Parts: sequence; structure tokens; C-alpha cells
Amino acid sequence: MSDNWLRYVPTDPQFQPSASAAKVAEALLLSFLPQAEKVRSEFTENVGFIDPGANWAGVLCPLCGADAESWWGNAMSTSAETDFTNLAVRAPCCHTTASLNELRYVWPAAFGRYVLEAMNPNVQGLSEQQSELLSSALGCSVREIPVHI
Repeated sequence: MSDNWLRYVPTDPQFQPSASAAKVAEALLLSFLPQAEKVRSEFTENVGFIDPGANWAGVLCPLCGADAESWWGNAMSTSAETDFTNLAVRAPCCHTTASLNELRYVWPAAFGRYVLEAMNPNVQGLSEQQSELLSSALGCSVREIPVHI
């Protein structure tokens, strides 16, 4: 059996909402996704990579649009050695500096220390208005990550 998740990650990888803001956001997300099997928040001490699971379809340079898969793995390994405290990477395709968090993931992905997620929500995603309300509740802008496991 497979599961689908909608994950919401602050666009600032270091951001964590207060516990009370997270509870408000959980209740709000559940009101938007009443069919979800579960809604929960996860806080971590270190920044982690939140990937789209089986939806993975590659990664592109945000500056020139070139396929970044050939160098992305090494950049991830280097950044992981310091618990993703430094997400800066020099893109060999166009020789410019970018953030791993700003790369163009074909299916959205993100880095963060906080994730709000809904399991099997039975929808494709939130509306723009719902996403803005969720961002307001958390006190930060968020990126939606559709995950298939």
C-alpha cells in the first residue's frame, strides 16, 4: 500500500514556529483537509532535506536551467557533513552561487527544521488563499511538498 502526504515547510530552512502557532496551524490544516488520516507537526534540531519521495523527477539549476543531477548529489553530501548549516553551492553549469534550497526541483522539495504534514489528504494541494492562511498562522511563508511513498 502506498501513501500520499502534503508537507508544508517554511521557506527559511532555519525557521521554527512556536508550539502554539504549530498547534493552530495543525487545526487549520485539518479544517482544510478533513479527509486526511492524520495531521501533525515535526520539529527537528537540525535542518533536513524534505523530498517528494517517489515523485522525485530531478533537479535543475535555478539560474541557467541546466540539469543539476550530475553535481547535486555531491553538493548534498558536502552540505550534509555540516547538518545542512550551509546550503550554498557553486553551480558548475554556470559558475554562480545558489542555495540548495533554491534549486528548481521538478517536484517540490525543501530544507527545514519544521514540517507540517497531512497523510492521505485526498486532495492535490491547498488553494492559494488556504496556503496564505497557513503561512499567517505559522508566521512564515511555506512551500508545499506533495509526497508519494
